Amino acid sequence: MQFVESSKGAMTTLFSHYYSFMYPGTDFLLKPVFVRGLSASLHLVLLLVMFISWLCKKFKVVNSEGPSQRLKETRCLYLKQTVICCLGVFLFSLVLCLLNYCWYRNGWSIEELVTLLDLALKTLAWGAVSVYLRTQLFNSGEPKYPCLLIVWWGLYLFTSCCELVMDVLYRKHVNLPVHYFVSDVVSVVMGLFFCYVGLIGKNEGLGALKEPLLIVDSNASNEAESNKSKGGETVTPYSNAGFFSILTFSWMAPLISLGNKKTLDLEDVPQLAPGDSVVGAFANFRNKLEAECGTINGVTTTKLAKALISSAWKEILLTAFLEIMNTLASYVGPYLIYTFVQYLNGQRDFSQNEVYVLVSMFSAAKLVECLTQEHNSFRVQQIEIRIQSVLVTMIYNKEMTLSCQSKKVHTSGEIINLMAVDAQRIGNFSCFMHESWIVLVQVAIASSILYKNLGLASIAAYVAGILALLANFPLGSLQKKFQGKIMESKDRRMKATSEILSNMRILKFQGWDMKFLSKIMELRKTEAGWLKKFLYTSATSSFVFSGASTFVLVVTFGACMLMGIPLESGRILSALATFGVLQVSISNFPETISMIVQTKVSLDRIAFFLRLDDLQSDVIERLPRGSSDTTIEIIGGNFSWDLSSSNPTLKDINLEVKQGMRVAICGTIGSGKSSLLSCILGEAYVAQSPWIQSGKIEENILFGKEMEREKYERVLEACSLKKDLEILSFGDQTVIGERGINLSGEQKQRVQIARALYQDADIYLFDDPFSAVDVHTGSHLFKECLLGLLSSKTVVYVTHQVEFLPAADLILVMKEGRITQAGKNNDILNSGTDFMELVGAHKKALSALDSTEAGLVSRSISTSKEIGNVVVVQKQENEDTQNAKVDDKREKGKVGFSVYWKYITMVYGGTLVPFILLAQVLFQLLQIGSNYWIVWATPVSQGMKPDVGSSTLMIVYVSLAIGSSFFILVRTMLVATAGFMAANQLFNKMHLSIFRSPMSFFDATPSGRILNRVSTDQSAVDLSVPFQVGTFAFSTIQLFGIIAVMSQVAWQVFIIFIPVSAICIWYQKYYITSARELARLVGVCKAPVIQHFAETISGSTTIRSFDEESRFRDTNMKLMDAYSRPRFNIASAREWLCLCLDMLSFIAFLFLLVFLISIPEGVINPGIAGLAVAYGLNLNMLQAWVILILCQMKSKIISVERILQYTCIPSEPPLVIKENQPNHSWPSNGEVDIRDLQVRYAPHMPLVLQGITCNFPGGMKTGIVGRTGSGKSTLTQALFRIVEPTAGQIMIDGINISLIGLHDLRSRLSIIPQDPTMFEGTVRSNLDPLEEYADEQIWEVLEKCQLGDEVRKREGKLDSTVSENGENWGVGQRQLICLGRVLLKKSKILVLDEATASVDTATDTLIQQILRQHFSNCTVITIAHRITSVLDSDMVLLLNNGLIEEYDSPTRLLENKSSTFSQLVAEYTMRSNSSFEKLSDDLI
Repeated sequence: MQFVESSKGAMTTLFSHYYSFMYPGTDFLLKPVFVRGLSASLHLVLLLVMFISWLCKKFKVVNSEGPSQRLKETRCLYLKQTVICCLGVFLFSLVLCLLNYCWYRNGWSIEELVTLLDLALKTLAWGAVSVYLRTQLFNSGEPKYPCLLIVWWGLYLFTSCCELVMDVLYRKHVNLPVHYFVSDVVSVVMGLFFCYVGLIGKNEGLGALKEPLLIVDSNASNEAESNKSKGGETVTPYSNAGFFSILTFSWMAPLISLGNKKTLDLEDVPQLAPGDSVVGAFANFRNKLEAECGTINGVTTTKLAKALISSAWKEILLTAFLEIMNTLASYVGPYLIYTFVQYLNGQRDFSQNEVYVLVSMFSAAKLVECLTQEHNSFRVQQIEIRIQSVLVTMIYNKEMTLSCQSKKVHTSGEIINLMAVDAQRIGNFSCFMHESWIVLVQVAIASSILYKNLGLASIAAYVAGILALLANFPLGSLQKKFQGKIMESKDRRMKATSEILSNMRILKFQGWDMKFLSKIMELRKTEAGWLKKFLYTSATSSFVFSGASTFVLVVTFGACMLMGIPLESGRILSALATFGVLQVSISNFPETISMIVQTKVSLDRIAFFLRLDDLQSDVIERLPRGSSDTTIEIIGGNFSWDLSSSNPTLKDINLEVKQGMRVAICGTIGSGKSSLLSCILGEAYVAQSPWIQSGKIEENILFGKEMEREKYERVLEACSLKKDLEILSFGDQTVIGERGINLSGEQKQRVQIARALYQDADIYLFDDPFSAVDVHTGSHLFKECLLGLLSSKTVVYVTHQVEFLPAADLILVMKEGRITQAGKNNDILNSGTDFMELVGAHKKALSALDSTEAGLVSRSISTSKEIGNVVVVQKQENEDTQNAKVDDKREKGKVGFSVYWKYITMVYGGTLVPFILLAQVLFQLLQIGSNYWIVWATPVSQGMKPDVGSSTLMIVYVSLAIGSSFFILVRTMLVATAGFMAANQLFNKMHLSIFRSPMSFFDATPSGRILNRVSTDQSAVDLSVPFQVGTFAFSTIQLFGIIAVMSQVAWQVFIIFIPVSAICIWYQKYYITSARELARLVGVCKAPVIQHFAETISGSTTIRSFDEESRFRDTNMKLMDAYSRPRFNIASAREWLCLCLDMLSFIAFLFLLVFLISIPEGVINPGIAGLAVAYGLNLNMLQAWVILILCQMKSKIISVERILQYTCIPSEPPLVIKENQPNHSWPSNGEVDIRDLQVRYAPHMPLVLQGITCNFPGGMKTGIVGRTGSGKSTLTQALFRIVEPTAGQIMIDGINISLIGLHDLRSRLSIIPQDPTMFEGTVRSNLDPLEEYADEQIWEVLEKCQLGDEVRKREGKLDSTVSENGENWGVGQRQLICLGRVLLKKSKILVLDEATASVDTATDTLIQQILRQHFSNCTVITIAHRITSVLDSDMVLLLNNGLIEEYDSPTRLLENKSSTFSQLVAEYTMRSNSSFEKLSDDLI
């Protein structure tokens, strides 16, 4: 009651003076009440006119052509801005109307009633104008505003100016409420703007880039279609936006608007500006780096950092300026708050104008703080994107030139990690680059403010602050150590994962998938150990710095008491506000130190990589075309893969090759044939293991060249590709998956040969490309390619097939790295033993064919049936979509609540979450309580007596402070624990799901996509997601705390705060639709970058030999720009949102200030009111921060969503079925009974095996032959259940293999695959990955494989190193290692899937001898292209188009001269009898 009475008295006194001044003898027309009455009348007239106009339109006949059909190409100038301003005037008038009603409802005068009526009519009129502009003018396409509206705007400006003049004149005599002047100023400014756009402005086109902060255009369909067609080609509006557009981020509004009308796709996202594109940025960075260190190989960490800084120095200086301005503006409030509290306390010894200046300074500083904060944030993110792009490009370009020795230092997994993790981390540092020094500036400013308010006690505060900063350095050094260990562990894990994904098929065949999963889990366990230490150290660091501000405050106030400095609530509030601003930087300092540490580690790693040795470009001397008849010349060459080795790989090489010669290179495995090709590499090259790039078949063949249709058709014919393309639904437009997964091995080889032929080079190098094709195709390729299209070219070809040697002009026989014989076929037959050994082995293999009639040869050529090169349907699950790979699954719409729920309940069912929230609530309560206590307990001014003693004051305050710090510790530790455990669970579930997925998943999913999830997404879950989720919850609780303090002081703040909050939420929802899809596009666009990177690593030799480095570099830059585009727009959209929210929070804060200075003196406690202002200083930042962190959390949670996708991959059948588990001796006989077996690779695909029924007797050898696509490999996969039968069954020793566990099946079978596979590790781990055998058994197997001596020569013996993919072992040696595995395993059933395709005839014969000797009692199923490999089989199965064409013993099939098998043997015999030598002579 006392409060009400005092208020009434104050108001009565105020207006009694006001009345006495206004009425005595003054002309009524000059009184403010007349002007306000006139304003009310004008607004009433406007309302009546608009109502009559609306009625007329309702009764008017509607034209059939609606507005959407009549949409014109122009509209009124700044129409959208005008709508927003009208809405602003509406809201402002509404707030003032409500305030006037609340303030004066206890007693009304005529002036008050007229003012209230004026505000009410203003509210209605401006609301109606806003609706009219939005619904009528917005869609009409009218080029001008209606004349009546322009006239009314002019009258509105006139009355507003009159009101302002009247109030200024009368304020000298009457103390008018401040909101009168605020209303007058706002009305004049708005009137000026409306008159400008109505009278002076010109029209703007619909395509103009000038957009408002918010677009609510309803013409979705037209704009969406337009953007879809041009989005990917249009440069971002930012590049040519005006000052106002850049200032308000309104150039971003069209894309956000489009995102609310449709799901954004990449073509909707504009291209980057030239300065932000990697094309322009990289050239600048490279020049700076070369200026620093001369060559890339001389780069150091310091020079790399300097080059990065100098390449973006303008932006860095601009952001530094913005950071300083933001810091200065943020401390204006703490500096002025003491004066403000004194004013509220009644010490109004300055004029009313100075109060308005005080409020204006608060407001201006807050406005500057908001603008500089958002623009600084946008600019540093712009720098981040640019730096990451140039680093990725630099790493990519370096990888293209790495020497073989350097590649041993950095494997493909490590290089991908440099690109995916380290480059991104260095880019992320841009957001922290000013934090390390700006905190010192803030400490200096804070010290000055504290000294002004607290005197010498500020020195204690300064010392305490320094001590708090120093306390973090030990933690920072620990974080650096742990971060380095995390990266090392991650490198090892990523390297192993990359290798495993590349060889998953062989792991499935061997039943090793779970063993290698345990290897990944062990690597993760090591990584998780360091991760746990890092997280807990970070949590401790956060606790130290969160408690630092409390510690500094306690020391400061304690020093004041000891020094006798009086504590006043105004000075305390100034100190609290100062520490509140400083605390933001201090609390971020641990993360800054962490980022500095992480960035230093990443810079070291990248600099080390860039210093690695490149290929020596001057080793090969290239002469102009036609300058010499000699095309290849090597004089006294010694070459080594390892420069530190004393034993060169190739020794004393002397070679001269003339133009047009065909040079054949032969020799046993490991003799140096492929190494010799590598020495002379520099022209069109066909590798032994085919390298196929993801993309269309046509693109793989053209390989950057222009299409010449006639030449293209000749190449297709020569490579026997036409029939394959006819069968494919989309021909040469069919998209090849990663590593050519939807092509057979033979098809990949032929595409690779076609790529070389189309290049029209001078020199062609072939590394045994005919080994992967069948007899018929090999003959055709040799005839049409080497002897046909390349008859005039210089061709050097490695071959293990002796029948191709006579056609050569020069044969080089190699042994132990030397050329032991050189000459024509007949010349070297009797000149040495090495060539005779090869030929002898070949003749021995042909001994079984002696009975073949010569007449059969000629007849077979003319009558042999075309079985047809049917494309292998396996792995072509998505042929109907022209794509061999499934597009990365991209969820659309908002992230479902189930994702959040699964994440927060992943650890102990979510039990920790309530405790985390409780700790934050208690911390917030205790923190507010401590501040409330010290403000309440201290006097407002020096003359007042304190309510409590100084000791009681400090004891309570310190107790509350210690309690709040304790709960901070509890909170940080619980968040670290929950985040760590959730990350580990997601990792385990995802990897188990991946390893248990069927082979079809790996065939259809590029490894880059999987690596993206196990690297980038997993890193986000490890380090970002838990803190994003936690920060959102904590900031929300903190926001409610501030609202509670402000509302306790003045509940009227809810009048403005509720609508402002509602608008904030609406803005967030409007923004998040686009931001979420942009975030998903980032994830989708990153996978192609990684995939292209991985493909380039594996095919770098081929790319260099075709001289296509520049094209691949350009492709990489285009992919990087495609990845950067959504990232750039996410950053822009985020700052657009933050600026909008900042402005709304600014309005709420301004309202609080105006309200506090408008209420009479003594109504509220000045100290508590000051506390509300101190908290309100952070309101705009915190409210925007809550919305921003919510949006960031929704973006980051997508990583959880993507990982959860991979935890739900359909799984293979169970590994073990206990009720159907076979006994340990199964299979004892090895009989394989196939009954009506039908197999297809997808439900919509045709049958590959169309009802096969046959029996492979136990202990017998069966050979399977057939042309490409006949179903040979499919039958093998069905036997191992890589693909499940559609119908029928396979019985092994009477047990249906579909009814037992996969591990029980695959562990009892053995296979030697077509592509010999070795894993990084040791010889022992490659032979015995399951660690089941003793060293003696392993040595025994190596002796049987003829590898014993080779392993003994190597350092480490059984522990000698095997590099990634076994690259330090020859292909033939790798095949012998694969043979050693099956010898160790001793399975009853052995499958050889073209196992000897890559070895010479002598090695093939050796392998066959070993198999006959050690697998005499086993069932051996051999799929082979070499007829000699199956001639000694007991049975031969010939498949044709998924059906059995012939199945009998080789002898009986050969006796039947019309059998297809007999014709294949005859063709092989013909080729082996040097027919190519004769053919080549004929061509010459």
